[in-house]
Amino acid sequence: MKPGLVRPRSKDRPTLVRVNIVLPVVLGLIGVAFATIGFLGVRGRLHRNRFFGVRTKATLRDDETFALANKIAGVPNVAAGAIALVAAVAAAVNPSLALVIGLVALVGSVVVASAGGVLGHRAAEAVPEQAPAGCGGCACSGAGGGCSVLTRA
Repeated sequence: MKPGLVRPRSKDRPTLVRVNIVLPVVLGLIGVAFATIGFLGVRGRLHRNRFFGVRTKATLRDDETFALANKIAGVPNVAAGAIALVAAVAAAVNPSLALVIGLVALVGSVVVASAGGVLGHRAAEAVPEQAPAGCGGCACSGAGGGCSVLTRA
């Protein structure tokens, strides 16, 4: 081979060694995040916020609905976290298959967490909407007439 045809290795390009270090760390962080959010949801300690939990129009209706949705989605989220954490350890122990293990685990954990989110959303949709606070008696009738229908009898 001619000396001019071989390109020298650049120090900026990612190598397999760098991927084998970064991938388990990223999977571990994802696993800890999923597991923590799931654990807080199951315990009912995850309050409505801007970033974490099942965040759909149905779940953000009120605090109780948000708590219920995240309690139901909590177990799949903990499972997704466990998948990512086990894969992080497996990728660190077996560097030759780290990329395959990492990609499969990443897709698997996201699918499991998404399925939990769907279950939580469906549970939130099943909760009937409550009347607005302070609405009692005749003032809240939306069907027309209010208490006047009852007083004529």
